[in-house]
Amino acid sequence: MEEKEIIAQAKDVINKLRPYINRDGGDIKFVKYEDGIVYVEMLGACVGCAAIDTTLKDGVEAIMLEEVPGIIGVEQL
Repeated sequence: MEEKEIIAQAKDVINKLRPYINRDGGDIKFVKYEDGIVYVEMLGACVGCAAIDTTLKDGVEAIMLEEVPGIIGVEQL
């Protein structure tokens, strides 16, 4: 899959997840895609939240790996 397609699909996944993160007072923003890794910025209530690692790995990353071929991980900047 082409890099542009991967980025577009990654942004779509983030936009699908955004309402759930917003519901808890947080937000998520796509920053970049590089070498199979999607880099995101967590905002709002996510900053300093004890559950941020769980949200990223068990939520965002799990869905991203399932839905977007070529992605090997999600990292927070």
